[in-house]
Amino acid sequence: MEILSKRIRHLSESATLEMARKSRELKARGVDVINLSIGEPDFNTPDCIKTAAIDAIHSNHTHYTPVAGTAELREAIAKKLKTENGLNYSAQQIVVSNGAKQSIANAILCLVDPGDEVIVPSPYWVSYPEMVKLAEGNMIDIRATIDQDFKITPQQLEEAITPKTKVFLFSSPCNPTGSVYSHEELKALAAVLEKHPRIFIISDEIYEYINYKGKHESIATFENIRDRVILVNGVSKGYAMTGWRIGYMASTLEIAKACDKLQGQVTSGPSSISQWASLKAIESMNCVSEDVTEMVNAFSERRKMVIEKLNKMPGIKSNQPEGAFYIYPNISHYFGKTNGSMRIENDTDFCVYMLEKAHIAIVPGAAFGNPNCVRISYATSKNILVEALDRMENALEELH
Repeated sequence: MEILSKRIRHLSESATLEMARKSRELKARGVDVINLSIGEPDFNTPDCIKTAAIDAIHSNHTHYTPVAGTAELREAIAKKLKTENGLNYSAQQIVVSNGAKQSIANAILCLVDPGDEVIVPSPYWVSYPEMVKLAEGNMIDIRATIDQDFKITPQQLEEAITPKTKVFLFSSPCNPTGSVYSHEELKALAAVLEKHPRIFIISDEIYEYINYKGKHESIATFENIRDRVILVNGVSKGYAMTGWRIGYMASTLEIAKACDKLQGQVTSGPSSISQWASLKAIESMNCVSEDVTEMVNAFSERRKMVIEKLNKMPGIKSNQPEGAFYIYPNISHYFGKTNGSMRIENDTDFCVYMLEKAHIAIVPGAAFGNPNCVRISYATSKNILVEALDRMENALEELH
């Protein structure tokens, strides 16, 4: 007799967390492993945000908050969306959760019934298919190639839509590719979705501030589909606040109330202290703008260096990501090659080879929907990245 439910037995472990675990295990054995598998800024939370959290503790903001978040934080988020993004949401249309991941899961679980289809451009973030699976929906992925800059076309979207389609789920800037949809590209997708009023759009915008092409563009700005958009964002990436676990969604009042209802039965409201810290981050950009600018500039410099070094490696093909802090190169040139003791048959073999031979932890591309690629995070120092890429180059030279 099976002890565990089918639900958990059919759920896959996060590939990014799995590689991080394997990296830690090797490090514990004394191996000098460079971990390029985790999507976490290597910068610390700005001091004024930390001070706000300490002040919140001393002010005894240590009790339960409303499930959807404190009134102050929700008002600040609504104001941010208005002033920075030109979007009109009331505080009642905002739900604050334990990270953007929970916000996305809430939305999927509130919208998707068994058998409903969720269209997801591929490559996609590793948790999307598992969230759809938990909702007993069917994920329909649309393959975007490196020659498309990993962005789908309106024609591809139209062709994927069926009478069972309930949700279109995507991210921009994208994890794992770093691709960013332009205003015109989003407008073209919105034109397709306008023709299908039963389809809701979950727009994952957690990397909003880590954008190298200028102003962030949101699909929620298009009035023709606005009432069907669930915008998801948070503080983890842009403010280097991953451990604080604060994300949020903005939607119609009906969907917001549904997510509030669901969250009330699963986790209740997020940490009160994290919410007060996030309030400082969101409403006081003047105190964190230098930190954010410094971080994004550093990522931009690292991106340039990583792409230059990868492009010098025979058989490695990369695009030019315009956001986030990942490179998603095509490494299929090395399939079928061997160093004499290990043969590379697929992306997983490639990552295992890099971990065991070069002591670099990267993530197989299949976890994100493309088995010809791997994900490399450059959210670490330039010196460490140089060392990691030198190791990779040396390891590749042994493959024939």
